[in-house]
Amino acid sequence: MINKIAIIGSGVMGSGIAQSFASSGYAVTINDIEEELLILAEKRISENLSLLIEEEVLTDQEKQGALANISYSVDLEAALRDADFIIEAIPEVIELKLSLYEQMEKIIKPDAIVASNTSTFPISQLMAKASFADRMVITHFFNPGHLVPLVEIVQHDETRLEIVETTLALMRKIGKSPILLKKEIAGFIANRLQTALMREAFHLLKEGVADAEDIDTAITAGPGFRWAFTGPIEIADLGGLDTWQRVFDNVSPLLDQSKEAPVLIRDLVEEGKFGAKSGEGIFTYEGSAASRKISERDRHFVKLAKLKREKEEIV
Repeated sequence: MINKIAIIGSGVMGSGIAQSFASSGYAVTINDIEEELLILAEKRISENLSLLIEEEVLTDQEKQGALANISYSVDLEAALRDADFIIEAIPEVIELKLSLYEQMEKIIKPDAIVASNTSTFPISQLMAKASFADRMVITHFFNPGHLVPLVEIVQHDETRLEIVETTLALMRKIGKSPILLKKEIAGFIANRLQTALMREAFHLLKEGVADAEDIDTAITAGPGFRWAFTGPIEIADLGGLDTWQRVFDNVSPLLDQSKEAPVLIRDLVEEGKFGAKSGEGIFTYEGSAASRKISERDRHFVKLAKLKREKEEIV
């Protein structure tokens, strides 16, 4: 039975994942290497919960309950020794992850399930030297982790079936929509689909087909409007596979075939323009514009989640 959760890494993803568990009644310990990082995580989680109160998703009492379920520790052993389910959410540096797993082997319970939130590395690489390979999975959450329902679960040939089943059930208990990959593939599912779309979006921008705002609107007011409730394969089925055969035959040869990051992105990164985090990217963010934009985005996500829950209740 899963009772105690440990999250290693207190960044945006780690704190969001921890919040999801704590809000569902689980005891959670967040671990990181510096006390200052844990203080920031606690502040971030409190602000996230306050937004949910404003959107009438939570009560103040429920917020306090969630906060009470979370403890913070810079002591890795103290954070992990009693944990039933452990999620590693540290930076995407393979040497750091493998070193962490080596430390974990000496600490964790013999029946503890270990998951990685990686979006980069295949599970075969992560578990290559781990003694707990048979109880390891990838649980890839999406930012913001406390709001986006999707969790991609990746198993390996050595992963025991009961570990996969327990992980799927646990994700559902915290309100997520887990999907299970039947085979290992780089980028998993969602990021492969997202990258294909973004490659074409930046190609259209570079070619001067439209400005950035209009390209974004083409998605948010078009296909993206449908995608919250109807996926691409179902859309093709509903629209007619014969129709989509013609679309593919006519359009596919004309799409961008680049095998690396778009030139626009490379040029901006070289100039130190990283987007919202630096105040400028494709768009410019002055003062608190970026934080306001993120808050506005999260409020829209909350409203969308309500609609999706209503749809599920009707079905």
